Amino acid sequence: MKNIKEAGLCLLAICALGSQGAVAGESVTYEVGGEAYEGYFEAATDARGTVLIIHDWDGLTDYEMKRAGMLSELGYNVFAADLYGKGVRPTETKDKIARSGELYEDREKMRALMRGALAAASESGANVSEAVAIGYCFGGTAVLELARAGEPLKGFASFHGGLTTPEGQNYADAQAPVMVYHGSADTAVSMADFASLAEQLEAEGVTHEMTTYSGAPHAFSVFGSSRYQEKADVQSWASFTSFLVTTLPQ
Repeated sequence: MKNIKEAGLCLLAICALGSQGAVAGESVTYEVGGEAYEGYFEAATDARGTVLIIHDWDGLTDYEMKRAGMLSELGYNVFAADLYGKGVRPTETKDKIARSGELYEDREKMRALMRGALAAASESGANVSEAVAIGYCFGGTAVLELARAGEPLKGFASFHGGLTTPEGQNYADAQAPVMVYHGSADTAVSMADFASLAEQLEAEGVTHEMTTYSGAPHAFSVFGSSRYQEKADVQSWASFTSFLVTTLPQ
């Protein structure tokens, strides 16, 4: 219990530093399908590999940038993708639904945008042949889409993401381990969805680890929000960073 508390204080301290405007990374404008997108790249000295971050339904915000900073401090190059377009950062719920809904309906575009972000990461100097993709909520759903697409990354991690598989899709082409972090008090994504995904991954022989956190609601890792649950956030982050250590070159 003491270790969890200490890790939580450390996590909050890092987040506080990010909130004070200590931005070490840089914005990166790139094109996909003739449209402009604006990602965020944060480099690490002697990087161990690359982490691709896929944002929540409100687009690329300070939250993903803070997570990028935390990962950069651990020695990873980080590229936070933009799946909506340069300057498109919806703040109204109806706009968030519309933007994310467009990509839910067009999975090929979703895949193309994530691949475009990987290309931009490579052009920024990141080694995408040694990369892991992570995503939060909408981004967690997108990361699973990338796994099903057979993208040759080293791993995929979904934090409180949607877990259902679109009709006609499966995990037969998944090439790397899948990590899933889910709150058992999540009313948006059911435990039935969680169990179904586990069955699908097992059926296709995809290496996976799936963890639930008691009392954790949807979006449990979004610090500063009313849904934030420190224990679940700290434990899932510790699991993910441990996965990075064993997955990417040291």
